[in-house]
Amino acid sequence: MSSTFIYHPTESEAEKASNSYLMSLIAIMVGFPLPIINLMATLFFYIANRKSTYFVRWHCIQALLSQLSLFVINSIGFWWTISVLFREDEHVSNPYLAYIITVFVVNIFELAITISAAIKTRKGQHVSWWFYGPLTQMICKP
Repeated sequence: MSSTFIYHPTESEAEKASNSYLMSLIAIMVGFPLPIINLMATLFFYIANRKSTYFVRWHCIQALLSQLSLFVINSIGFWWTISVLFREDEHVSNPYLAYIITVFVVNIFELAITISAAIKTRKGQHVSWWFYGPLTQMICKP
């Protein structure tokens, strides 16, 4: 979801803000089965840009918050799958299948909005997601 942002970022600011979203997409390609890779890539990008302009910091934090919640969801799915595969007393159940389908849907949705946010911020538009935007606003101060 886009919102009006009074500040108009420079070309380099728009590129850095867009890269904050692209970090998680690149990390998916590198470390797909391990949920921590996306979070670490986004965290390192935020740390590298924490003293940057407000626009860049704001988008780095929003990307980091989304990766943090995705990390929790994916970690539960990852370890539950490991448990199903390697423990004799664990089996594929309806709750497991429902959770894995939910994880898949959430990841596809997050992938789509991340790509959209990367494109829009690269154009200098401010993108505020419905849950993470207000949370980011509380954390990131000008």
